[in-house]
Amino acid sequence: MAKANYGIDAPTVLRNLIIGAVACYLLAVLMVPAFFGPALGLTFAVLMMLWSSLYAKFKARDSLLNGIPWRGDERVLDVGCGHGLMLIGAAKRLKSGRATGIDIWQNVDQAGNSADATRRNAEIEGVSVDIQDGDARKIPFADETFDVVVSSLALHNIYDAKEREQALSEIARVTKHGGYAGIIDIRHNYAPIFERLGYAIVRKTWSPMFAMSTRTMIARKG
Repeated sequence: MAKANYGIDAPTVLRNLIIGAVACYLLAVLMVPAFFGPALGLTFAVLMMLWSSLYAKFKARDSLLNGIPWRGDERVLDVGCGHGLMLIGAAKRLKSGRATGIDIWQNVDQAGNSADATRRNAEIEGVSVDIQDGDARKIPFADETFDVVVSSLALHNIYDAKEREQALSEIARVTKHGGYAGIIDIRHNYAPIFERLGYAIVRKTWSPMFAMSTRTMIARKG
């Protein structure tokens, strides 16, 4: 039976960590024992990356979605949907609603990232979703289109702070009043920005996924 594949996140980073760990072990064995310390540190980072991609991100997804009071008729948008982990999870909570995912499909962010891969996962998981090209910095939908807007481990890939804040403003723009935004991401704290955009923060949590500071936020638009 086919199984959905939600990808290895940041495959280039993972590859570089593995190469670095192997190099440090070789140097420690052949030349300088002091390299055992860095080798162990890099090995820990590799294991954290794999644990996060293969297990922890699913738990984080379920925790976020369980924190939203679903009716079943919502219109949902997943910004940077990748292989559809959040998109498909949201679609499973809908009855008459509809879930849409947008992405720019960068393989550097997730191995094998493509719209076709996401469609295959949705088919395997037994849900119907809409998938299209779309940039978080200019979301291709009208104001207040969606009841729920979610994003998982995508927005940090917008490296320019002003452009990243523009993406958050776009999420706020397309969310209906009374609707919810739910975001999981590394490095950045988005709660203060959403408060400035008129949201009330419903939940904030922290975890060490991907060996980095990872925050989950749920906010309601006032």
